[in-house]
Amino acid sequence: MRAGLRALTSRGRSFLASGLAALLMALLLGENDLFRIGVLVTALPLLAAMVVARTRYRLSCARRLDPSRAEAGGESTVTLRLENVTRLPTGLLLIEDTVPYALGVRPRFVLDRVESRGIREIDYRVRSDLRGRYTIGPLSVRIADPFGLVELTRGFTISDTLVVTPQVVALPHVRLSGEWTGGGDSRTRSVAAAGDDDVAPREYRQGDDLRRVHWRSTARHGELMVRREEQQWQSRGALLLDTRRHAHRGEGPRSSFEVAVSAAASIGVHLAHEGLGLRLVTDQGAEHLTDMGLSWSLLDTLAVVRHSPARSLEMGITALRQGGGDGLIVAVLGALDPDEARDLARLRHSGITGVAVLLDVDSWEGAAPGTSASQLAVEAVLAGYGWRIVRLPVGTSIASVWQHAANRGRYGGAA
Repeated sequence: MRAGLRALTSRGRSFLASGLAALLMALLLGENDLFRIGVLVTALPLLAAMVVARTRYRLSCARRLDPSRAEAGGESTVTLRLENVTRLPTGLLLIEDTVPYALGVRPRFVLDRVESRGIREIDYRVRSDLRGRYTIGPLSVRIADPFGLVELTRGFTISDTLVVTPQVVALPHVRLSGEWTGGGDSRTRSVAAAGDDDVAPREYRQGDDLRRVHWRSTARHGELMVRREEQQWQSRGALLLDTRRHAHRGEGPRSSFEVAVSAAASIGVHLAHEGLGLRLVTDQGAEHLTDMGLSWSLLDTLAVVRHSPARSLEMGITALRQGGGDGLIVAVLGALDPDEARDLARLRHSGITGVAVLLDVDSWEGAAPGTSASQLAVEAVLAGYGWRIVRLPVGTSIASVWQHAANRGRYGGAA
């Protein structure tokens, strides 16, 4: 009852004050008719408060996202399921779900009445052009009487997460040495997590099953060691994403940084579908992927990647060098200077294929693509070490230039 009285609206308080004033004047003037009116006007908000308070904890709520992982620019349908778990029907329900600003305005609905044991399902859609991880909920339900005298708010604790991933485009098939599982044609193979019987332990690598840690060898060497029995041959590769703020131009979904993230996602999904065991590295170091063979793990990580304040690629290059065993390195890069390009280029040697996707960041500022002297110098350094060059100017899809990844020792991409 106290909660109901606290939930009186302005109209309800006005009714209550008017009724009490009428009762007081009726007593002073001895007017029975006015007394009856005062009792009616006073009792109405009190009865409404009692009825609304009794229905306070009689609803259950569930939420479903379809899909729970959507591409930037795509839509997801949110379904709210409300159930009246009592034998009494509800009154007027005002429903409002909590939605981040990036997904649109907060959805509001009105349910006139939910019968005993009744179920109502409400659908609405959310859409975001910005990738990220967004929390939807909790839901709030305002229970009101038909006269608008009492309005009681109830908040549910349940919330769900919508992951907005970068845009992914289908890429044409390009033959890259070091990419494929199996032998022949100088394809680089490396040991991943299971194969021929070999009980000798080795150092732990990202993606190894922790159940295979060999604790005796770990204690002896002072670092995690894993057993190599029943290991299989599998190709491995690395994807380097340049997230340095100063290396990119523009803001919002059309910035060079967002284009780089989308290109990395498209390349990563393409290679994962081709069976490559992939690891993700940024200029901040190696990123943890729950499973190197599943593209959704990569997309979830790229959904929340942000600009870094780093000024060089040193940490990323070190992480690539320490990982080892990569037959393919794909680097999605912003603005570089020739010295940084030389440090990166030295990672490629015999048996490793290097592909550099170079964003022509000057074209985001209006310059003609491929005219920057610094860009040409970087391309020359990388090509000199045997890297394959893919240019990606503003307004160009990675799908339209990816075939240039097959060009050995030549420049490729839109000019």
